[in-house]
Formats: sequence, C-alpha cells, structure tokens
Amino acid sequence: MRKIAIIGGTGIYSPETLQCFEEKVIQTPYGAALCNIGTMCGNQVIFITRHGVGHKTAPHKVNYRANIWALKSLGTEEIFATTAVGSLNPDMEPGHFVVCDQVLDFTKSRINTFYDNPERGVAHVDFTNPYCPRLRDKVINCLYKTDIIFHKKGCYVCTEGPRFETAAEIKMFAMLGGDLVGMTNMPESLLAREAEMCYTNCSIVTNMAAGISPTPLSHSEVVEAMDKSITMITIGTIKGFIIINTNPITFCFTLFLIIGIILFYTYYLICAFFHIFFSCIIDIRSIINSVIIYITFVSLEISSLSHIHT
Repeated sequence: MRKIAIIGGTGIYSPETLQCFEEKVIQTPYGAALCNIGTMCGNQVIFITRHGVGHKTAPHKVNYRANIWALKSLGTEEIFATTAVGSLNPDMEPGHFVVCDQVLDFTKSRINTFYDNPERGVAHVDFTNPYCPRLRDKVINCLYKTDIIFHKKGCYVCTEGPRFETAAEIKMFAMLGGDLVGMTNMPESLLAREAEMCYTNCSIVTNMAAGISPTPLSHSEVVEAMDKSITMITIGTIKGFIIINTNPITFCFTLFLIIGIILFYTYYLICAFFHIFFSCIIDIRSIINSVIIYITFVSLEISSLSHIHT
C-alpha cells in the first residue's frame, strides 16, 4: 500500500471525491492542518484542500508548513498537487493541462523553509529539478489515456498574490522563460523537498494572463473556468494517478516471481529434452550392441559350419 497525498487547489472541492474519507485535524509545530484520510484503489490517500473549504484562505496565508508537516507525520511518500493557473504561453490555452518541470519563485513574505531556527540547524537542499521526474512520468502516462490536451513541460511562475499580476510583470516572466503563473506552488514544493517527499504538480490553465487576456481578470473567472467538466476531468486524472501508483517493491517482487517461474519451466523443459535425447541415444546404443552381438554370433556359426564341411 502506498501513502499518497493529493493537494487540491481552486475548484477541487467535489464532495464525491471525499466520500468515505475521515476528516482529521493534525496538530503540528506550525499549527493545525485539516486532512481527509481514506483509501482509494488499495492505497492510503490523504486529501488537503489548500485554500480550505469554501476557498477562505488566500494564497499568501496558506499554512504550507503545517500542511507538509502533517503529511509527513502521516507517513506520506508522494504528493500530487493541482493548481489553477494563468498562461503566458500562447500554446497553453485555457482547458489545457501542464505537467510542470520548473518553477520561478517571486513570492515575498512567505516562510519557505523548516530550517529557520537554531534548534533545527541549517540545511541546503538541491532544487535543480523542483518536481519529481518519476511522479511526473506517472501523471503524463495518466493523461495519455485521456482526451485532455496537455503539455509535458512547463515553467510555473509563483507570485505572492492575492492580487493578479501587472501586464509588465507578465511580460517579464515570459522573457525569463515562464509559461504559467500562479500563487501556490511555492513554498509548497520546496517544503516537500525538505521533508524528503516526492512532489509533482499538474496545472490547469483557466485563463490567459494579464496583458494577454482581452479582458480584466477576476477570481470568479478562474472559478468559472474550473467548472464541473474540468473538475471531473481533474478528479479522473487524480484517480488514474492513484491506480497506476503501484508499489515498486511489490512490482519488483512480482516481476522476479514471473521471471523465476519462466526460468524454472525453461530449466524443466531443457532437462526433459536432454533426458529424452540421452534415453534415445542409450536405446540406439543397445540396439547397435545387440546387432553387433547377433552378427558376431552368426559369423561364428558360419565359421563353425565351414570347418565341419571341410
């Protein structure tokens, strides 16, 4: 059984998703975190609604440290996060999914580490690749099985919020290589790395960013874009991710078992073949020996008769 966490952003609040899940408040050194714990497809799943029920917590006020600490304390190994984003890239249109591979951090006031006091000491984590390649591959494999238009790579620009960005900021982000803009992926992904949990993000494009969109942006536009159809597609992707999230130890054991069975039967067939082969050789040798003995006997008889006649 794997222990998987789903961190849902805007629009991922479907009651159907959380049926038979138990709601628990997990106390952490950084405050309380609300988790919904249950099982899906044979795996333990912990669901956190990042902004709280009813979207009451602003992006810069989300208690990211409490959420990640709670997941770690519950034994979570892998985190699949969803985010609603604006697009800076004309190829990434509203309704498209993007499996991000890089991030640019433009947050300002958020505490972005667990190592901020003398008691915990200092730690420098490698963040070259912010998102786990193995989990990214799993999400991509899930999306291949759907009709969703998706992109296998994308650079997520995380801003402070809660305001939307200026047109000049969007232009700058695009010049720096940004593809998407959102407000929640940092420090969430970094804290997961510090906690040594695999983390990946799948972003859902809800609108074109400021200066690209022909109309001013509003939160209601984002929520409207994450309507029931997109939400159900997202939930389907989440379930698909959980289904294929096979325990690698179990997979390896099964693989070795199959290989072992194949080798055993191969060995058995080879032994049977050689047994039959050598049995035939022994039988042929016996026949040859019998023939030789018979010929020798006949020769002796003929020789004896010859002597008698002479």
